[in-house]
Amino acid sequence: MARERSHAHSGPGSTIAAPPAPGRVALLGNPNTGKTSLFNRLCGLRAHVANYPGITADARVGVARHGDRELRIVDLPGTYSLDLELPESRLCRKLLEGGLGAPPPATVLVVLDASNLVRNLTLLAEAIGTGLPIVVALTMGDIAERRGRPVDAGALAEALGAPVVPMNARLGEGIDEVVAALDAAAIIAAPPGGKGHAASEAWAQSLAERVTESIPVPPDHATDRLDRALTHPVLGVLAFLLTMGGLFATIFWLATYPMSWIEGLFGVLGGAITTTLPAGAVRDLLVDGVVGGVAGTVVFLPQICLLFFLLTLLEDTGYLARAAFVANRLLRPFGLPGQAFVPLLSSHACAIPGILCSRLIPDRRDRLATILVAPFLSCSARLPVYTLLIGFLFAGRPALAGLAFAGCYLLGGIAALLTALLFRRTFLRGRSRPMMLELPPYRLPSITNAARTAYDRGLTFLTKAGTVIVAICVVLWWLSAYPKSEEGPAVTELRARAAAIESIDSSGAAEFVAEADRLAGREALSVSFSGRIGRAVEPAFEPIGADWQLSIAILSSFAAREVFVSSLMVTLGAGEVEDETRVFEMVEGATRDDGRSLLDLPSAAALLVFYVLAMQCLPTLAVTRREAGGWRWALLQFTYMSAIAWILAAITFRVVTAMTGANG
Repeated sequence: MARERSHAHSGPGSTIAAPPAPGRVALLGNPNTGKTSLFNRLCGLRAHVANYPGITADARVGVARHGDRELRIVDLPGTYSLDLELPESRLCRKLLEGGLGAPPPATVLVVLDASNLVRNLTLLAEAIGTGLPIVVALTMGDIAERRGRPVDAGALAEALGAPVVPMNARLGEGIDEVVAALDAAAIIAAPPGGKGHAASEAWAQSLAERVTESIPVPPDHATDRLDRALTHPVLGVLAFLLTMGGLFATIFWLATYPMSWIEGLFGVLGGAITTTLPAGAVRDLLVDGVVGGVAGTVVFLPQICLLFFLLTLLEDTGYLARAAFVANRLLRPFGLPGQAFVPLLSSHACAIPGILCSRLIPDRRDRLATILVAPFLSCSARLPVYTLLIGFLFAGRPALAGLAFAGCYLLGGIAALLTALLFRRTFLRGRSRPMMLELPPYRLPSITNAARTAYDRGLTFLTKAGTVIVAICVVLWWLSAYPKSEEGPAVTELRARAAAIESIDSSGAAEFVAEADRLAGREALSVSFSGRIGRAVEPAFEPIGADWQLSIAILSSFAAREVFVSSLMVTLGAGEVEDETRVFEMVEGATRDDGRSLLDLPSAAALLVFYVLAMQCLPTLAVTRREAGGWRWALLQFTYMSAIAWILAAITFRVVTAMTGANG
């Protein structure tokens, strides 16, 4: 038996002594071999993402505790070879060589897919070349048997001279045996025939033939028929659209509940702070800056976790590879690979999970192009702005309003594709690697694995983007709150009226107080740093139809697009207005300093184009910096998108002004 034989093969340096710190194990394997499932079984939730300077790929680090054994396991990204010039290959190679500021791992745990043994043994040969002790975890044995190519784990262990443990991480089989085998890790003699990928393949082919049986099995017609349907030019596209439509409909539907709970929770927290602390700068900072900033971050968490949970389930079933094959036909003319379809579709919910999904793309140039154009896709944060502006443009004409909504999504998609084409033919020029897809077998997904992946991605979002978001929100609060100013005569008069009738008409007094608070807020904002900045930048936004009041709302929305409506309400002295009808009434009756309407048809049309195309989400920029590998990419994304948005919005303003005869 393989597990009995696994403890008999050890060599010099093969035993992990009891070190003062946990032993360090590198987990290495091809993509789709069950490596991540093994890591999750070993470490559970005791894991975090490790980032390495100069390398855009990530590894996860976790602690495995089994009995009195404690191991620190590094889950390296899936790779087909250590010699490829790709971020994931470079990370694996440097970590195994000890080139990332830490010594090489004590042991390399190599995951082999028994159903694709030759390809997996090629990577094993490269791992053997590092001279580190090796343990082999053999997965997908059930699939190999169904295909009539079962692998003799005992024969493989004898041929390698190292532990080989058959296992199924999805079912929890073989986990304890893997931990025990790490004590018997062995240094394997280098494969004969010299180094190099070709030599490794010749050795892998020979070894696979010796340890694999050949049993005649009837062909799997069901799988073949399903593959033909899901990769068909017509049926495949229909299946793809239905699957993705169902995916995002589910996200929007389910996420609304926890998002409302989160908003309610932070509302209660803000209220508790308001009633507990005395009025002053500290209370305002905590309520409007810290609590408000954290709430604005955490509210996206349900969408992100649901997205990765459902995508992991789809990936486990084997469908995502088929969908990428179909999408490749549609995206390749624009310089994007089929793997970009998940990030681009995800961006319709939120660009942040969309950019995180770009890790599925193996080629760095393709990945960068996808990251840079993902925010063009209309996300859910744009919807309040679309609703307000389209309501002004097509009031009482629901059919045209619906077409305008669809046009916003279409404009963003066209901008994304044309931008990708431009970038791939300029500074991201170069031949992409052909999209080589392995169609994994169909299988039932693992709920546990999907839940752990969702947890991991959600935690990454909170720890990486969240800290930046909170800091930005605090700065924005300070700009809006200072310098303080005395209340004007109109506000003083309203408060005096409220005090005079308080004893005889409490409801009337409350209305006076509310009106005084709204007017005081507008006055304070106009003299604050934000107000001064709004007047200073008014000339920059005037070509797209904005005065200083709209300029404040536009500037505020560069932190998050959905802030536009609430900022506009504060500027107009309306406070937080929840009723949509009341919002339209306030904006419709608002005027500029010269008495003209604040939001007329030309300015509404121009702002709509601007908000479709502009980069107005600081959390997304923070994630772009992280995923693309530097602030220069985030700065390029911000500058390019904002410039395109401003130019097209200015053109729209002039065209609509000329068509309507409005006083522009």
